[in-house]
Amino acid sequence: MDFVRGFWRKHRRKVLVTAGCLGSGYLLYKLYNSHTRRLADLERELAHERENDEIIKTQLSSVLIKSDPLDFSSYGFSNGPVLFVLLFRMKAHFESIQMIVDSTTLPHAMQFLSIRISEEIDVSHVMDRLNQGKGMLSPPEKLQLWDELKILSFTRMVLSLWSVTMLSLYIRVQVNILGRHLYVDTARALGSSHLLEEVDLIDRDDEQKFLSSADFLVTNAMPSLISDMQGSAEEVLKGKQLKDVITTRVLQETVMQIVDVFMSTGSPHHWVDYLMMPQDTKLSRTTSDSSDEAVSKFHQLMVETREVLISTEFTNIVEISLKCFTDALVEEMETQTEAGGLATGKPLAKVLPQIEKTMNVITAEPSKNRFLQIIRDLPEVKLFFTLLYANMPQ
Repeated sequence: MDFVRGFWRKHRRKVLVTAGCLGSGYLLYKLYNSHTRRLADLERELAHERENDEIIKTQLSSVLIKSDPLDFSSYGFSNGPVLFVLLFRMKAHFESIQMIVDSTTLPHAMQFLSIRISEEIDVSHVMDRLNQGKGMLSPPEKLQLWDELKILSFTRMVLSLWSVTMLSLYIRVQVNILGRHLYVDTARALGSSHLLEEVDLIDRDDEQKFLSSADFLVTNAMPSLISDMQGSAEEVLKGKQLKDVITTRVLQETVMQIVDVFMSTGSPHHWVDYLMMPQDTKLSRTTSDSSDEAVSKFHQLMVETREVLISTEFTNIVEISLKCFTDALVEEMETQTEAGGLATGKPLAKVLPQIEKTMNVITAEPSKNRFLQIIRDLPEVKLFFTLLYANMPQ
């Protein structure tokens, strides 16, 4: 013991300095490791941005130089510098459009949608009858009410999930198509005007009419959407009893089964008619001739939007988005205290009240809706809208 004290007195300074160096070294290592990870993440993000830039640049070059060359020399520019300027402006325009969707267009639509669903599918009266009728309801009456609650709860949850996903994707399709048209028309007008800000080749009425058509789901299609979604829920849930054990996996599978039945019932792409007014086939043929002045820009935009919605690429994006939304929602339900036990299983009767509480989470405003943020940040979704914006008419 004396030896230890003597050693400490004699070498205390050296020990403290050594410990300090070791501690500092460890701290520097942790900082370096964290910095390295951040650099790796930044490199991946920059690589993704470069990939998107190349897509836009390729499409832009194809349209502005090959298929519809402009006489850039009259402005004192060669094709290269002007193309670079257009690419830079187009990229900035594309990014600003995505911000407009997230900050302006989508919040209005989500609020409108949430209110309408709450008004049209009200389960409170069923729950009130169950609570107030305790001890007074006959077994058949009680079973009927529980069955009604089961159907309505799943219908409202799946319909909300589907509507939020589809409306957010549809609005993003709309705004990207409109933004691309505005930009390309403006760029092509370089041949007759230096002041791009003064060019307005799309009529304001057509533009507003096109954007407001996103309200079709809420204002026109909601009754038939609810009816068809409820029919799908009844088909999937008809064999499920209140005492059946529901696990995380079972709940995920049940939700996706309802979605699959709904999407596959009827003619191919029938679900598009919930998002936009059914298109006249004559109009679709007429708009193929862009020289026909009788066809308004609004109708051209609507036909182009429908063509995007029925494309294989958009269908793939829809499937990926709905699956990710469902997985994230069920995962969040599992983490909630009241829903504890989903991993190991709970009776369906105890899961229904928790399903009912998902409404506010699903239809939350975009800035607070992590499900919409998950969909927006999916690599497949980002790439799809980059291609859509850059896919200029030839």
